[in-house]
Amino acid sequence: MLYTAKETSTLPAEGFRYLLTSLDEHVLTITLNRPEKKNALNPPMLNELAFALAYAHYATDIWLVVLAAAGDTFCAGMDLKSLSSGDTETASVPEPTGPVRLGELMAELHKPCIARVQGAVYAGGFLLVGGSTYVIAAESATFSLPEVKRGLFPFQVLAVLLDIMPARTALDLCLRAKTLTAVEAQAIGLVTDVVTTNELDAAITRLADELKLFSPTAMQFGLRAYQQLKKLPSSEQQAFLYDQFVQLQQTPDAKEGMAAFLEKRTPNWGK
Repeated sequence: MLYTAKETSTLPAEGFRYLLTSLDEHVLTITLNRPEKKNALNPPMLNELAFALAYAHYATDIWLVVLAAAGDTFCAGMDLKSLSSGDTETASVPEPTGPVRLGELMAELHKPCIARVQGAVYAGGFLLVGGSTYVIAAESATFSLPEVKRGLFPFQVLAVLLDIMPARTALDLCLRAKTLTAVEAQAIGLVTDVVTTNELDAAITRLADELKLFSPTAMQFGLRAYQQLKKLPSSEQQAFLYDQFVQLQQTPDAKEGMAAFLEKRTPNWGK
């Protein structure tokens, strides 16, 4: 994380410049709010995302994150003009301790993240979608990696895609810059569910409500272990996972879950 727990103990008192946030029953919704620029990611917006995701990571009352966007485009990727010319705006959050890399930010969240995709996703926007645990897309949403048309290549996106789909499929997306429909994106694993635009919010609520039935601690342990496994040789993985299981057994959620099972009642998480 690029911010400490102390730095992100509260959200900015005056709010973010390019994000909207709301917390409701353990679900933090982070909305990209730069619709006039198709939610293109400039440096201040990237810093705000880093701050908001760190806040979600550390806050024990937050069990899930919904990543949404205002306007008709989910995210147009990086704001290349802003990245090349620099930015002189007054910051709404402290300067992060290092460069903001969205793929790493999403991987370090360690909490289920649901992407609410209402419109087109381009270029670096794939880092947000690909890094989410679930992606619910409106049937009108589209997905495209146009970098090669501009003499560029989506290097960081490729790394995220390789976690989701076969290498040839990921490379083809990067090399031919095809525009995928939501249904096509679901077929290759980039999207988990496709609904009509009118059903989008209800689908998000249903999934969030289902996830809240289960232990937030167990899910956080599992998502963290999933990321850590990538760094371990296969000879060390089983020992690591056994140790994770032993640690999880000692948590209040595990004790509450077993007690609820034996007493034939619904668990009360977060006690």
